[in-house]
Amino acid sequence: MTSLFDPIQIGTIKAPNRILMAPLTRGRATRDHVPTPIMVDYYRQRAGAGLIISEATGVSRQGLGWPYAPGLWSDEQVTAWQPVTQAVHDAGGRIIAQLWHMGRQVHSSVTGEQPVSSSATATAGDAHTYEGKKPFETARPLAIEEIPALIETYVRAAHNAIRAGFDGVQIHAANGYLIDQFLRDNANFRDDDYGGSVENRVRLLREVTQAVVDAIGADKVSVRLSPNGDSQGVDDSDPATLFAHAADVLNAIGIASLELREPGPNGTFGATDVPRQSPLIRQHFKGPLILNSDYDKARAQADLDSGLADAISFGRPFMANPDLVQRLRDNAPLSPIQGMETWYGPGEAGYTDYPTLEAVAPTA
Repeated sequence: MTSLFDPIQIGTIKAPNRILMAPLTRGRATRDHVPTPIMVDYYRQRAGAGLIISEATGVSRQGLGWPYAPGLWSDEQVTAWQPVTQAVHDAGGRIIAQLWHMGRQVHSSVTGEQPVSSSATATAGDAHTYEGKKPFETARPLAIEEIPALIETYVRAAHNAIRAGFDGVQIHAANGYLIDQFLRDNANFRDDDYGGSVENRVRLLREVTQAVVDAIGADKVSVRLSPNGDSQGVDDSDPATLFAHAADVLNAIGIASLELREPGPNGTFGATDVPRQSPLIRQHFKGPLILNSDYDKARAQADLDSGLADAISFGRPFMANPDLVQRLRDNAPLSPIQGMETWYGPGEAGYTDYPTLEAVAPTA
């Protein structure tokens, strides 16, 4: 029986355990989206994960609307990421970069331009900006002539990730961001080759993934999907058909792994009554399948035991427990996470100040 603490091969990466660190936006970069020295400490502390998937990292200024999130489109950003990846490697860890275009989830006050999406739609609610919350704006549809240049931003970011020392990349196609806005039919109303049929709506995901694979190799490329229920206003009327086809496409390309974020009806950060699609996707994608959302040790091990998952990614537990793998192995209590006001703000509080087991152990 496979254990959470058994190694797993994910493309070129030999992960020593199946407890992966999920991508977590933390907002500790500069206003120009350049990584900062405090990020070196944060990622080094969590190098015991089987694999770290970095926080979502912008492929272009157009696509990065989250204040103080990092990017990977400039030489300055590449240089600033290098101490981070080096620190993780020096601590015995492995790290890949999650490549992110937010689509309609950005605000023009952050990016300097109107948001873009598959169609002229807007997300309900407010966007995070440097001046506080502002109502989301209506996106303009990407012209079909713009799509090759969009794909090239992912390719450039993937090349930059390797230059920065990452062990690979993950294409963020989940959570209501740009690629997800093309995938799902309540956000994509196009009548060209990128809209309408399932095959057309999956086209951008296929083309981006194939281009990145051609650039750096399939064994260095992973993808993240969120196939069940609403995610930041993006949803689909027939997720089974859509995501089974997406899984077939990704399987044929031969990517290193596929991660699924699947909240349930009692999810603590997003909830849905739409059934998980992982049992179906498991039939279509034959590579390592990584599952995510509200896992504890028992549920994680159960999904490994059943064969549904090959590894589990943990998000907020890794925020509060840099030594999560050791704590799970030792059945030690987990530290509670600090308030949400520390999740995205600057500084050490709620970021690099969580203690390890050694730090809290009583002295003799």
